[in-house]
Amino acid sequence: MKSAFILKSVLALFFVATTFSAFAQQAPQEFPGIDKSPADILYYRTEKGAAPLIKVVYGRPSKNGREVFGTLVPFGQVWRTGANEATEITFRKDAKVAGKSIKAGTYVLHTIPNEKEWTVIFNSKLDVWGAYEYDQTKDVLRVNVPSSTSDKSVDVFSMNFKGSTLVLGWDKTRVEIPISF
Repeated sequence: MKSAFILKSVLALFFVATTFSAFAQQAPQEFPGIDKSPADILYYRTEKGAAPLIKVVYGRPSKNGREVFGTLVPFGQVWRTGANEATEITFRKDAKVAGKSIKAGTYVLHTIPNEKEWTVIFNSKLDVWGAYEYDQTKDVLRVNVPSSTSDKSVDVFSMNFKGSTLVLGWDKTRVEIPISF
């Protein structure tokens, strides 16, 4: 009886000791550093506390002294409209973009920058990295909007809402995409 108790105690002690030593030998969890182009989320609400009608998820690249439009982001080519994963925009109800109808849903927001005018593309192929997998046959809507320049330079690509108009800004370039419901 006594020997069975001692045997069980020794086995339990051995189990506990090996378990703790196994955990002690595990390397601490490694996490990557902060992304150079962090992700951001933007919402459009009609009033404080209201459910958002538009949600935009995008990456925010920095200028870092580089020439942006026409060089880093070439004119006349499809751009992911941010950094890393392509920008995604969700409309919670049917909307009009620059006067053209678009159904409620989530879309990738690509753009084609040019000096005076941008083509804004809403594409149904989601979860894509950059514009590398861009498929024009998946375009749901294309609109053209003017671009303008500002005296103030924005170092980090930014989006904001002015009313329900989506405003893009980077370096000295500004683009307004009118949205209505």
